[in-house]
Amino acid sequence: MNRIDVVQKTLDKINGKVYLEIGVENGVSFLPISAEIKVGIDILPLNENIKKYFDGKSKIYFQMNSDEFFNNYKDIFEDYKIDVAFIDGFHGYEQSLKDVENCLNYLSKKGVIIMHDCNPPSEIIATPPSLLESARKSPKWNGTWTGDVWKTIVHLRSFRNNLNIFVLNCDWGLRIITKGKSEGILNYSVKDIKKMSYFQLDEDGEELLNLKEPGYFYKFLEKI
Repeated sequence: MNRIDVVQKTLDKINGKVYLEIGVENGVSFLPISAEIKVGIDILPLNENIKKYFDGKSKIYFQMNSDEFFNNYKDIFEDYKIDVAFIDGFHGYEQSLKDVENCLNYLSKKGVIIMHDCNPPSEIIATPPSLLESARKSPKWNGTWTGDVWKTIVHLRSFRNNLNIFVLNCDWGLRIITKGKSEGILNYSVKDIKKMSYFQLDEDGEELLNLKEPGYFYKFLEKI
């Protein structure tokens, strides 16, 4: 089970037309997805190999950060709401939270938000953005970085009882968010969440993330 499978199967199940991806990079996740309208956002310019893929009509690319996009181009979702959003942008708690909240504002009734990198396997991979430079100097650093986006799950599960949220234990942790009653509310303040360390995730990750085995995804599809 990987991100492409989860995104495409979700789109197919809800007959989704509009796909948004934040953090396109080299198009590994974006290009294989089949949808009527595809919107990609990334601060990096497209490489020559995938530039020709975008036609500016049904396949649109915005070279900018996600905040700038939602501040200036959100009107493209007036006629067609987001059916599936895949968030794999800047790997920091505060920014990933803003990305989720922005997507929720334009999500269709049956829409689904999927976020990558929500269950990091080690402390150094989960280094917060503020400590990233020093982490890169560590002999343990191998170039893989998920950041602390896992804290966004704790935040939403603490403050939003109108969202159903769980994380599939595959592909570095794929978080699924839909509108609907929460399976369980957490009780952490923003101050608590900011102070959280990887140790807490390592100890209590199943509860904090509402972690599910990959096969649960098919049960989820049956319900939407």
